[in-house]
Amino acid sequence: MFKKLLTTLTLIVTISLLIGGNTAFAQVTLYTPYTGLSATPGETIDYTIDVINNESSIQNITFDVEGLPEGWSHKITANGSAIEQLSVREGSEEQITLEVTVPLEIEQADYEFRLVATDQGGSTSELPFLVKLTEEGTFATEFNVDQPNLQGSTDSSFSFSATLRNRTAEEQNYALTGNAPEGWGVAFKSGSDKVTSVTVEPNSEKDVTVDVTPPENASADTYEIGVAAAGSGTSAETTLEAVITGSYGINVTTPKGNLNTDITSGGDKVIDLVIENTGTAPLTEVELSASTPTDWESEFDTSTIPEIAPGESATVKATLTASDEAIAGDYVTTFTASAEETSADTDFRVSVETSTLWGIIGIVIILGVAFGLYYIIRKYGRR
Repeated sequence: MFKKLLTTLTLIVTISLLIGGNTAFAQVTLYTPYTGLSATPGETIDYTIDVINNESSIQNITFDVEGLPEGWSHKITANGSAIEQLSVREGSEEQITLEVTVPLEIEQADYEFRLVATDQGGSTSELPFLVKLTEEGTFATEFNVDQPNLQGSTDSSFSFSATLRNRTAEEQNYALTGNAPEGWGVAFKSGSDKVTSVTVEPNSEKDVTVDVTPPENASADTYEIGVAAAGSGTSAETTLEAVITGSYGINVTTPKGNLNTDITSGGDKVIDLVIENTGTAPLTEVELSASTPTDWESEFDTSTIPEIAPGESATVKATLTASDEAIAGDYVTTFTASAEETSADTDFRVSVETSTLWGIIGIVIILGVAFGLYYIIRKYGRR
């Protein structure tokens, strides 16, 4: 009898527990396929979550995030608006977005929290999340340059594109400074405006252009330019590199600077030309040419100079031959020196004089005519 009574009581308790469990079971289900993600400090993670109403009546549901680590923040939205409560029709579902922002100062570890949905009957449903931080968080500033090494001539302006990133939880007003060799100029631009400081929001970045100008007399070499951004309790610096290939300049002249000479018709004249490298970079394969009057000829003892060092010069002999039919007067011959990087020319005035032979012939003719007249007068003059 006692054994039968005990069995009946056990059955009643079991049924009660089953009934109680069913009444506490939430009829709202939360679902997202990506409950475990990797993130970096300062990153915001967006979860798209389905809220499913399994009941046969409309459910008004509230949400809460439990177990969120200290310093983390969250926001729950639907269709772009923050919500406090969501109404879901019977046998239907709606979507919400859970935004979770990881703080900047945080240790590299695995972090867990859960989203709790509570329906109007007080029943709850939970959705657990796991966030794996892939790196250690810092209170820092980053100053990154896309291409820190540029090359150009002395008359070039070097423009570096940089990004200033504020990896702190505070707005930072960064003072921008440059440390360049003497005579060099460093200027900063944000957009098209020249600036000496920029403001960057927390966990944001701003593009900055660094313009570097070398002095006119900068020799060919590699130069380092330091730039820095200093904020409140945080700063960053980086080094830029400008490679000067030198400036290119060339000049054509003579040993004494005279740019004129004389020549006789059909005669030759040897002219010493001085080719000067007036730049700061070597000139190689300097080719020489001349533009002469019609039927004149020119020739160089060296038509190509292999190399002229900066500040140095080379002397070339140019032979100029006048036309046999050249009449007396001034003529212009243009001498040109050309390298791959630059070229120069100079006009040379050449005065043509009548040949001495023709002068002698003229005198002989005159004397012959005079003698002929004298002979005729003496022979026939008395008749």
